[in-house]
Parts: sequence; structure tokens; C-alpha cells
Amino acid sequence: MATAAASGTGVQSARLTLWILLTVYVFNFIDRQIVNILAEPIARDLDLSDTQIGLMTGLAFALFYTVLGIPIARFADRETTSRPQLIAVALALWSGMTALCGLAQNFWQLLLARIGVGVGEAGCTPPAHSLISDMVPPEKRASALAFYSLGIPVGSLLGMVIGGLLADFLGWREAFVVVGLPGVVLSLVVWFGLRDPRRSDAAAVLRAKSQPAALPLGKAVAEVMRSRAFVLLVCAGSAASFLSYGKTTWTTIFFQRTHDLSPGEVGLSFGLLGGAAGILGTWAGGYLADRFGATNRRHVLSAPAIGMALAVPLAIAAYHAPTWPLALVLLFLPTVFNSLYYGPCYSAAQGLVPLRARAIAAASLLFFQNLIGLGLGPLFFGMLSDWLQPVYGADSVRYVLYGAAVLGLVPAFFFWRCSLHLDAELDQKGA
Repeated sequence: MATAAASGTGVQSARLTLWILLTVYVFNFIDRQIVNILAEPIARDLDLSDTQIGLMTGLAFALFYTVLGIPIARFADRETTSRPQLIAVALALWSGMTALCGLAQNFWQLLLARIGVGVGEAGCTPPAHSLISDMVPPEKRASALAFYSLGIPVGSLLGMVIGGLLADFLGWREAFVVVGLPGVVLSLVVWFGLRDPRRSDAAAVLRAKSQPAALPLGKAVAEVMRSRAFVLLVCAGSAASFLSYGKTTWTTIFFQRTHDLSPGEVGLSFGLLGGAAGILGTWAGGYLADRFGATNRRHVLSAPAIGMALAVPLAIAAYHAPTWPLALVLLFLPTVFNSLYYGPCYSAAQGLVPLRARAIAAASLLFFQNLIGLGLGPLFFGMLSDWLQPVYGADSVRYVLYGAAVLGLVPAFFFWRCSLHLDAELDQKGA
């Protein structure tokens, strides 16, 4: 009876932790993505080029986010580190810097504030993934990480809707302040409301008897990158992230320039529809990975591979649509298909590495995904738009998005290649 009671308490604790971490990740993406819906009014106010928009929305954030992610993850892997407290400090930092974005008077001040947001957000996902992976069994890991990853579409949805409406009614500066300050309050909830299971004496004794010490940073990174499946997963996730961040930024601008919608109208329409599609795809990806991966583990990544290939012609049709309502409807299914990879990707990453290198695995994957995806995706598409503007004018963004849609075949290919190695490698090192 005591064992059953302890087990029930553990399940309740895991559920509470997942809900709080999901809320944190929602705030993470609200503060990260709100700049996309505000980019056009910011550009008009501060007289920015499309290349500067790409720098502000992508590279300035991603460079510091990715570089700091691995040392923070190494710190999170230490037995003496409280991962909830680490997340709380990071949350307070990035929320405060988001509010400061509203005080920027020129491009460089805004760039520095966005760098501060990136520094703070580097302390969120690696310790969160490590914490979740320690609290749930391997057979439930994809669903748990997919649940946490719901913060991406939910946060993006809220960022677009709230940011767009605030921009229309108050202005882009006030929008940054309003969405940034609540995160500081939430950081107190995380600090006092969550506990790290490895900090208990009983857990420490058990690990000391059954598990090796944490790997040094160099060895941990080498161990992670020794897995062929993990390297292919990095390629797949980075390509998917490159397209996802690039398309998100420039699709919001596409609706404002090509279809003449206001930030609030884009936030309500594209934000709600894209957010709903992202939530459905993220949940379905985790469910399908656990369901079909239980019989054949290569199918953990089958849904992302198939879905991204199917999304290509549908996305092209959406960007070619003559009216914005039709474009929105046609974007629903591609967004669902392109969101299937979150849970399976991070679940596979956690199963391909030693137990004490899980945060390093998450940080390594995030390093490449965000440096290549968030850092270069919006910037590359912005530079391409500037290059095409003399020929296509305001319609240059449409042609950029055509190319982005076709490139969806690249991550589909890498997810398929990675799936071929999962049976041999998945959970071998974790076991």
C-alpha cells in the first residue's frame, strides 16, 4: 500500500510539473514570437530593411540562445543543481528583457534587448527536458515531451493574437511591456512550486549506487554526437526549424503586405488558425510516436517524415491563393503536418544518449536547430526578399515562401533516414 501511495504521489507530481513547465514554455514562445507580428509596425517606425528584420527576429536572439544553451545544460546535469530554480531565474530574465524591448529607440537598442531575451531563454528547455525525462518512463516520453512542446503552438498563437491586438490598440512598444511583465510573476511560482526529484536524499543514494557520475562536458558532447541516429536527427530538426521559423516570420508579413491586413487582423486569423493546427499536429505527433513506435521503433519518426512531404504542395497552393481567407484555410493542413515532429524528435534525442547527458542532448539539438533555424531562417528569407524586391516588389515575400515550401522535402528525407537507425540505437545508452 505504501508503494502504491508513493507511486500515485509520483504521478501527481509529474503531472503538476508538466503543467507548470508547459505554462513556462507558453510564456517562452509568447516572448520569442511576439516580435514576428510586431515586425512590420516596428520596421515602419524605426525604418528597418527586411534584412534588419531578419536579424532582429532571428540571429540576434538565436546566437546567444544557442551558444549559452550547452554550458547551461551542463550545469543542469549536475546532481547539485535545482533545475526548477534554474528555469525560474531564466524566466525572470527573459521576461524582463522582453518588456525592455518596448523602450528601444533604434535598431541597435532593440537588437540588444532581443539578445537579452535569448540569454534568458537559453536556461529553459534543456533543464526542462532533462527534468521531464527523469520523471516519466521511456514508453511515455514522446507524449510527455510532446505535451511540453505544446508551448510552441500555444505560445505562438497567444503571441500573435495578443501582440497583434495590442499593436492595433496601444502600439508595439506597449505590447512588449504588457506581455513581458507577467513572466516575472510566474518565475516565483516556478521557484517555490516545483521540486527537483533528484534533490531528495533517497533519490541521491539510489543514483549513487546505480548510475555513473555526470560526464565531463567534452565527453558528454562527444558521446552525444557519436550516435549516427542523433546526427541525422540534428540534420532533420535543424532543417525543419530553419523552415518553420523562417515561414512563421514571413507569413505574418506576407498577409500584411500582400493581403493588406493589420497586425491585429493577422494575429486573430493566422494566429488562431495556425495555433490550432500547431496544437493538433504537436499532440498527434507524440501520440503517433508512442502508438506505432511501441511495435516498431523506427515509426517514432514516420509521421514527421510523411507529414512534411505531404505539406509541400498544400503550402504552395496556400501562398498562391488569390484571397487571404482561402490562403488561411489552405495553410491549416500543412501547419498540422509540419508540427508532427516536436515530440518524436526530442523523445528520440533523449533515448539516444546516456542518462547523465540528457540536458546536453537537448541543448545540442537546440543549438543546431536554433542557430540554423531561428538564427538563419528569418535572416535568409529577409535577405532573399530584399534581393527579389526590385523584380517582384511587395510580392517578393510570396516567392520566398514558394521556395520555403519546396524545401520541406529536406527535413522529410532526414527524418526518414534517421528512422532507419532507431531500432539499433534508441534507448541503448539510456538503458
